[in-house]
Amino acid sequence: MRRTGRVPNAVPCAADVTGKCYPNKMPHRAPGSPKKGKGYLSGKPIRYYRPKGAAAIRTLIDDGFQAFNAARLGEACRIFADKMLAPTHDTTIALTIAGALTPAGLGGCVIALMDRGLVDVIISTGANLYHDLHYALNFTLRRGSPFVDDRRLYEEGIIRIYDVLFPAQVLLDTDRFIREFLASSGLDRPISTADLHYELGRHLLKVRPGCEQYSVVARAAKCGVPIYTSSPGDSSIGMNIAYHELINGSGLLLNPNKDVNEVCAIILAAEKNGCVILGGGSPKNFYLQGQPTLWEVYGIPKGGNDYFIQITTDSVVWGGLSGATPAEAVSWGKVNAGVLPDTVVAYCDSTIAFPLFCEYVVGHKNGRRTRKRLVHRRVDLVAALETQARRRIARRPQAR
Repeated sequence: MRRTGRVPNAVPCAADVTGKCYPNKMPHRAPGSPKKGKGYLSGKPIRYYRPKGAAAIRTLIDDGFQAFNAARLGEACRIFADKMLAPTHDTTIALTIAGALTPAGLGGCVIALMDRGLVDVIISTGANLYHDLHYALNFTLRRGSPFVDDRRLYEEGIIRIYDVLFPAQVLLDTDRFIREFLASSGLDRPISTADLHYELGRHLLKVRPGCEQYSVVARAAKCGVPIYTSSPGDSSIGMNIAYHELINGSGLLLNPNKDVNEVCAIILAAEKNGCVILGGGSPKNFYLQGQPTLWEVYGIPKGGNDYFIQITTDSVVWGGLSGATPAEAVSWGKVNAGVLPDTVVAYCDSTIAFPLFCEYVVGHKNGRRTRKRLVHRRVDLVAALETQARRRIARRPQAR
């Protein structure tokens, strides 16, 4: 019988506009062969940029950014540096991070803020923390182009995050590192995401000495900054935790109740509260909901955030939370009604605005504070929250 080369029961391919035929079922992807992907992976490595407090940037922002969103960014810089960081105001500052910022090299800015005590708590998407691990493990992400043939990238085992390119092997090796950490960690109980990230950071400091210079997770553990993830299952870290339960029978669970109560306790204990919101999304709301949780659920009227800074490209007119203004947040009790002059939304791309913001702040006279090291104080703070909450609940009128 003559061989035709046809695979029995094969699904016919579909032709694109060029007439080239692509199988409906994509071939198994390569792990990212350096030889095959050499052309795509020839761009410069992406490094974590560390702001140095350039005087020229401060002059540009103060004197050159005079109107429209340039002026709003300047306003954000001055609210943060002059007011939130003022020694007379012991402000507990939260940084929320959404969007692919660590792959773009902005982790270095976050490291600089933590190192100087300018950020006390972080709420981030899990993806930003996962991609931060690539830097901790000394893997290379490269500058590329967003205008490439993604079918070719898939075939050659290359991952694209807009114009950031790296081999798929980076994902596989990072996943393996996470699974090995989980298996050896001894974590076998419900914990908060801050517990997980702190233990992961400590592990990195042990097995990758010096990586705190280019890893947000490692630096946070060293500086005592708790990191929360509002949707832990929505990242590769969460995917590997799911693997750990299914395959290893682990009892490790990320308990969102612990996260909610810890963040509320941190907010409650603060003399003043302020936030810097990059993008928006779930991290934004997860932090801001702490104030309604206190007054609405626990009956503790904290009064709302005293400072609110957001850098976003999402307009308010679409009705999405990311574009919700601080004025709208007042109605929820998320922002103090009396401090709207100390709130600002700069409609800018965070990859442009945040490095400028950090350069300004690092070079400011208030650009360094004593670290609060809140990751070590969480148990006591939650206990204080419980005490106050029980007192308030006991005073509630009893339903008949």
